[in-house]
Amino acid sequence: MCVCQTMEVGKYGKNATRSGDRGVLLEPFIHQVGGHSSMMRYDDHTVCKPLITREQRFYESLPPEMKEFTPEYKGVVSVCFEGDSDGYINLVAYPYVENEALEQDDVPERDQPRRKHSRRSLHRSSSVTEHKEEKPGLASDNTESSIQETKSPRVDLHIHSDVPFQMLDGNSGLSSEKISYNPWSLRCHKQQLSRMRSESKDRKLYKFLLLENVVHHFKLPCVLDLKMGTRQHGDDASEEKAARQMKKCEQSTSATLGVRVCGMQVYQLDTGHYLCRNKYYGRGLSIEGFRNALYQYLHNGIELRKDLFEPVLTKLRSLKAVLERQASYRFYSSSLLIIYDGKDSRAGMFVERRPEMRLKRVDSSLPESLQDGSSTEPGSSAQPKVDVRMIDFAHSTFKGFRDDPTVHDGPDMGYVFGLESLINIMEQMREENQ
Repeated sequence: MCVCQTMEVGKYGKNATRSGDRGVLLEPFIHQVGGHSSMMRYDDHTVCKPLITREQRFYESLPPEMKEFTPEYKGVVSVCFEGDSDGYINLVAYPYVENEALEQDDVPERDQPRRKHSRRSLHRSSSVTEHKEEKPGLASDNTESSIQETKSPRVDLHIHSDVPFQMLDGNSGLSSEKISYNPWSLRCHKQQLSRMRSESKDRKLYKFLLLENVVHHFKLPCVLDLKMGTRQHGDDASEEKAARQMKKCEQSTSATLGVRVCGMQVYQLDTGHYLCRNKYYGRGLSIEGFRNALYQYLHNGIELRKDLFEPVLTKLRSLKAVLERQASYRFYSSSLLIIYDGKDSRAGMFVERRPEMRLKRVDSSLPESLQDGSSTEPGSSAQPKVDVRMIDFAHSTFKGFRDDPTVHDGPDMGYVFGLESLINIMEQMREENQ
């Protein structure tokens, strides 16, 4: 039983789910496409994640001109897990009270043992093909804890979308099962519950960051999560950790482009599903493969969304200009989210055309406008809403921040290099598809 159960929550966000009028029942955030910490839905406009002190302090000290490109920081809540009447586990948030809740261990990485279970097999309760990419030998064969890890019906009851998701496996084939959440979000949620359960004897309350839900403006959010920069390890990383991260960079487009795909979901108008990719797919891409992934992200199953080029490029150029002015800042292991709405003004017309579009492979007599999916609807040239946000600052630093012993000169040129590569590739793609 959670020790804070008798506390009253004085204020709920919009459409927050109450837990017995005492707290806010947290639900897995169904649009999480990357990362390793589980993002939880607090209410329609707010998500939360396990608090790491460095990241919290970084959000609190953000330069004003960077705030346009980061989620709004909304504070801290205390989170505990409670058993319900059926014996299942729920995460519940309460108002934060100083000194009662603990954050994730905020010690230098060299003092943290590497989690051997961080890639524990999760396919016992999920048949999505993502588990095919797991390395052999890392699955737990036994154990009650492994079985208990899957006993979380709240994932099934609360985590859902009106639009099905389909994971693309390592062979670029569709998974056979259509599910109602991004499979990566379920993976992260299960691992988070497993970590919290294993520490439950010593820790009753956890601190979680409250952050803006940056996709809440979008009806069908198409999300690209990009790991930015040529270096991923923090200044406090152990030699082993630094070597692992450097190897990942050397073997991926992080070294050649300063950016790699960490996750993706894109709505397909022709099928009515989201297609999903994860970080293991992104790590194996060549430069050309990265270009193809970006093309796929901008393609709705019927046509390339050419109307997205200019608004996305404008945001990226603005962000690059801002970061070039941030002397001594380093954003190691941070990500960049690019977001647009899969439901654009032309969606209704495309849906009506689905039968014709399926026939285009065999019927060359179809009008050219249907063959290439081009739009002639009046007003379709209106610029769509897009968003670009930096996230994940657990390894970020700048001069004078938390008395960090390592001080860097100039802007984060590894990150800037990644932005330049992204801008160049998108500009070339735009020219090729005029």
